[in-house]
Amino acid sequence: MGFTGNGRTNDVLWDKYSLIIKGQRVFIHSGEFHTFRLPVPGLWLDILQKVKAAGFNAISVYSHMALINPSPGVVDFNDYRALEPLYEAAKQTGIWVVFRPGPYINAETTAGGIAHWVTSEVAGELRTNATDWNAAWQDYVRGVIAETVPYQVTQGGPVIDNEYPQEPATHAEYFRELETVYWNSGIVVPLTTNDPGEDRAWINGTGAVDIYGMDSYPQRFDCSNPDVWNPVVTNYYSHHESVNPGQPWYFPEFQGGSFDAWGPTAPGYDQCRILTGANFENVFNLNLLASNAKLINYYMLYGGTSWGALPFPGVYTSYDYGSAIAENRELTFKYPELKRQGLFLRSSPDFYKTDWVGNSTGGVVSVSNSAAFVTLLRNPDSAASFYIARQENSTTTDVTTFKLNVTTSAGNFEVPRFTCGITLGGRQSKIIVTDYSFGSSSKVLYSTAQVLFAGQIGGRDVLFLYGDPTSESEAALTLKGTPRIQGTGVSLVSSNGVTPVTFLPGIQGLVTIWDSSEQLVLYSDADTAGTFWSPEISANDSVEFANYWQFGTNSSILVGGPYLVRNATITGSTLALRGDLNDSVRLTVIAPNDVKTVTWNGIPISDDVTAVSNLTTQGGFVAQLKPSSTVLGFAPPALTNWRYADSLPEIRSGFSDASWTLANHTTTNIPFKPYYGDGRVLYGCDYGYCENIVLWRGHFDATENTRSVNFSINGGEAFAATVWVNDVFLNTSYGNSTNNRNILEETDDKFHFPVGSLRYGRENVITILQAGSHDNMGLNQSGPVIDEEKSPRGVRGFMLNTGEFGEWKVQGKVGGYTNYLDKVRGVLNEGGLYGERMGWHLPGFDTSSWALRDLSEGLPNATAGVGFFVTTFNLSIPDGFDVPMSFTFDDISQPYRSQLYVNGWMMGKRVSNLGPQYQFPVQQGILDYNGINTVAVALWAMEPQAVTPTLQLTFDGVYEGGVGGIETNNPPWSPEGRS
Repeated sequence: MGFTGNGRTNDVLWDKYSLIIKGQRVFIHSGEFHTFRLPVPGLWLDILQKVKAAGFNAISVYSHMALINPSPGVVDFNDYRALEPLYEAAKQTGIWVVFRPGPYINAETTAGGIAHWVTSEVAGELRTNATDWNAAWQDYVRGVIAETVPYQVTQGGPVIDNEYPQEPATHAEYFRELETVYWNSGIVVPLTTNDPGEDRAWINGTGAVDIYGMDSYPQRFDCSNPDVWNPVVTNYYSHHESVNPGQPWYFPEFQGGSFDAWGPTAPGYDQCRILTGANFENVFNLNLLASNAKLINYYMLYGGTSWGALPFPGVYTSYDYGSAIAENRELTFKYPELKRQGLFLRSSPDFYKTDWVGNSTGGVVSVSNSAAFVTLLRNPDSAASFYIARQENSTTTDVTTFKLNVTTSAGNFEVPRFTCGITLGGRQSKIIVTDYSFGSSSKVLYSTAQVLFAGQIGGRDVLFLYGDPTSESEAALTLKGTPRIQGTGVSLVSSNGVTPVTFLPGIQGLVTIWDSSEQLVLYSDADTAGTFWSPEISANDSVEFANYWQFGTNSSILVGGPYLVRNATITGSTLALRGDLNDSVRLTVIAPNDVKTVTWNGIPISDDVTAVSNLTTQGGFVAQLKPSSTVLGFAPPALTNWRYADSLPEIRSGFSDASWTLANHTTTNIPFKPYYGDGRVLYGCDYGYCENIVLWRGHFDATENTRSVNFSINGGEAFAATVWVNDVFLNTSYGNSTNNRNILEETDDKFHFPVGSLRYGRENVITILQAGSHDNMGLNQSGPVIDEEKSPRGVRGFMLNTGEFGEWKVQGKVGGYTNYLDKVRGVLNEGGLYGERMGWHLPGFDTSSWALRDLSEGLPNATAGVGFFVTTFNLSIPDGFDVPMSFTFDDISQPYRSQLYVNGWMMGKRVSNLGPQYQFPVQQGILDYNGINTVAVALWAMEPQAVTPTLQLTFDGVYEGGVGGIETNNPPWSPEGRS
């Protein structure tokens, strides 16, 4: 057979074309999904069903060491950190899993996913063969192995570490150490990694992996000018041939969107969705296919939320990523193009094994217009050919029309033969097929129309083509049987058993081209094609891989119209469809002829006999679907009756920090040492406080000569730190980021003591409230500086103009990373604000004695400080509805930061003076759809002036359907440890 493996299993092999799973040649068509960014395990099925419905057969998943291994010796796979529910949902859906456990994952997350305790407790260089780093990752890696081994044959396999050069030797030795742990375990599937560019890493030599893969983000990460493109990368195939020609061509990450940065000029994710929109997907994804890639993963397909302390300093709470599935789980305008591509790939097994033959630049392919660029791939066994066309200038918006010389079983000739040409409408690519098979025995000699679906439904060979309504398309088909319906707006003239079909401009909607007892050929415009689904009909549960295409089933149907079709089952003569509706639609079904009844979410539907007669005489069904009237009755409750309490008692006279941690270290494993002071190290992680807000209190005696203090504060880009002496506000130090420009992650400021602020001859206290040790900023990812993940978050310099500091005390979240209280929400959820330490953000805390004060009134007396605002509201969403919701602040720049808690989960950090985020989606499961919900806002006014934030709950959409059965897991307030 000529297949290659790793010597540990025959269930996953490969050759130069593709993976071979259980003897089947498989094109891995995957999207990235991070379960930790959707901390409601019941909703993972929702994402997987949306992935599967778009024609994908795989997901790529990072796991997060910092969440799973929050402190030394602790490995926690409970709740949203669990892997088993993901694997079970994948089995239920029929989705392969490429598992990427790191330990370093990058992913725009704090320290690139490395556990925070490691950054201060490990002296050796991270991600090398340093002995203490090796010891640090063992528990985590062995834990994910134990969770994965029982699922690996069904679910694919792990990828080790991520985006890392093979040089120097200490890096390579580290990879070898990781590999050895996998090899000495029950993991038998291949190991891969991703080269973050054309660096040729990990192909040979120490640490080399089984299958090489490469990342590519051609539009990079600035969405400010979403209509301005970088051109396609033209050397993918030549790079592949130069580095690993004997392996399948693998893209572990290809651009599916972009992250967005802090700052008032940051464009926001809507612009990123335009930059990487449907035209980008069409041109750039097909360019990947033209390079003969057979394992492709789009990063991200669903981005989610970087809640709590998940983000690294360069990004804010939302990790929407401009993905095809939005942060609130809604399908966006990018989704239909991915679905058109996904259904084509699922329908085209001949495409899984192709040779790269050549392109129009090299003369192998001949085109009539040099403005068109065409690459030819051909299956060496069937001779099916795929001509992938784009503009020579991939960024142009010009219209290009050309003809193409093709080689077919009927000879060599130019196509199209009867129409003017193949049209590329600006930023567009097309696949022209020749000698293409569909169903059991039907053939397409050639088609300039695009293939959406090809297969068998109820014993008939079915082909669904589509094209642009403004231009012509053409196909030559071998038609069989006696036609009972022939389409209008098309021309059929048979010759030598082959019938050329021309599709004239102006076709809108679905047209039946040929309807016989043996074949059904359909055609539509591209937008209509994007409204169709092809749910698989799974085998019964006794069949291995019952829900996996190619393995348990090769049966599917066509369904047009609904917002989402999640799945379909046939029992006897009844077809049961399950999916989501948000509007009235015309339902169109092509199913086996023995289907007599169709139900939608369990409710029988009446057939429109007249409409069906124009569609097909066999297995067709047309009806009108309407959401129930309940949809119209939903309205979000108002957020009123706020209760308020001060959350900064630390600046009051008489406050005792006796229980706080004494900050007296004089050494640190963090390589970025203090700039000045008296030798003490004031880095939060060195005292167990690595996440979210941290407070410092420095004690000193003052004299008449004490006039100022200098602080160098490190918090990551866009951080802030406010400083008081006793109860007097001094100033706020601001970090900066303006769309990843003008970055300032560290400040060095002098703070002057106002007259009357000091107590001469007595103890005085400096209080520093620091966001960015922690707040939004997190720890840096790997970069050009060694051990950049070991970020020195805290005070890197402290100096009075005269005299010395006495004790320094530090306080973060209760218990730090070793004894934090909230084991469900986890180590990254809370910080060190007084209200957090008391548990004011948790449901069930009694605020009845607090003052009534609306959030929009801000802090009393327009002071700088921190206040907690808490209210509750009730939701009553019936079962069978999915209602994405967001908490939306006003979009006005003011000098405040706020932390948004929903039922105890920190679901948003609003930085009003920077932006851009002001809307924060919160998922069902965090929200109780049928009960009382608690929302808390920690409002930090950074200047002594009035701030007036407003907040409302908004419904982003109402969908009748959903996955149902979503459980809440929101532990309430308890006095234990909170006093």
